[in-house]
Amino acid sequence: MDDAGWLRLACELARRCPPSGTAFSVGAVIVDARGREVARGFSREDDPFDHAEEAALARATGGLGGATVYSSLEPCGHRASRDLPCAELIVAAGAARVVFAWREPSLFAEGTGAEILTAAGVEVTELPELAGLAREPNTHLLRTG
Repeated sequence: MDDAGWLRLACELARRCPPSGTAFSVGAVIVDARGREVARGFSREDDPFDHAEEAALARATGGLGGATVYSSLEPCGHRASRDLPCAELIVAAGAARVVFAWREPSLFAEGTGAEILTAAGVEVTELPELAGLAREPNTHLLRTG
């Protein structure tokens, strides 16, 4: 599967998130350097404060050198509910790449995850053509007025 295919899977996982009025619904898939799925997760899957990337990273075994993290939303760069944001968790895990569909809107926090990842040497790719899929399970948060 290519980047778009893995990212579509992450966007589909986001649809499984329990709804929240205070957090985005996000899906994540981790793929090793050989192109095999290592782990997947979605926001609030096991804990009301879990982020998708955090849930997937917790399931990954072994080193993630050369791995790619696919996330429907830009990994968070700031977090109130945990000590480390997802961008820092990804860096600490040793993933080589992150591919996401939708840049984090500043609804809850400023989206700085891509900058943190890039500064740490992680290759970051945005596929904005899939942003609509990533936004769909979050439309209740994006309504105005």
